[in-house]
Amino acid sequence: MTDDEDVRDDGAVGDGPLPAALRMAEALLFASREPVGEAELAERLPRGSDVAAILEALSAHYAMRGVNLVQVAGKWAFRTAEDLAWILAREQVEERRLSRAALETLAIIAYHQPVTRAEIEEIRGVSTSKGTLDVLLETGWIRMRGRRRTPGRPVTYGTTEAFLEQFMLASVQDLPGLDELKGSGLLDSAVPAGFFVPVPDDSSGLHEEEDPLDQDELFDFPENDQEPQDDSTG
Repeated sequence: MTDDEDVRDDGAVGDGPLPAALRMAEALLFASREPVGEAELAERLPRGSDVAAILEALSAHYAMRGVNLVQVAGKWAFRTAEDLAWILAREQVEERRLSRAALETLAIIAYHQPVTRAEIEEIRGVSTSKGTLDVLLETGWIRMRGRRRTPGRPVTYGTTEAFLEQFMLASVQDLPGLDELKGSGLLDSAVPAGFFVPVPDDSSGLHEEEDPLDQDELFDFPENDQEPQDDSTG
């Protein structure tokens, strides 16, 4: 009998001891400080293990417990059950709230990536300061992707895995679309003609119109992005 035979077809785990492969996967996920991908698990588990079935079984096993196995940024991690988050409220560090300008900029980057600073300003209708982008870079939620193949070769920005983890998204495609934004009241139901919400794409590969960054640019903010004086909202 193989390690996976105790996993029922519906993905549930029996009342007896967990199979060895499931116990190993559980230990790896529990001990890891970062979400773990299926490929990484496959390398550490016995050869021939059905990683997808194991993750499905563990997810079902922990579904009603104090911690849940959830998918974030395309990987897997244990997280406190949402209905019990209040218990840990006293241990949580109070985080600094982002400014409206930073939130607007983050949303534009998430939906329009890869996007340049000039394109962000065009969409917002106001200038975007270097400080706003610096704050988002410091949080680790956005990154400099490359340089646009246009005059001046402006830097392009995109989101990171940390962004997906922060907002509990399996992928950037899980961001709400036009109908969801209307239903939540975040958008007026009578939007202008031609208005649309783009389908986000955070693929790591550079697009045809992007060139890679130089190595030293990964650590320094690009010098040709001059800081404007105004970062107010209209």
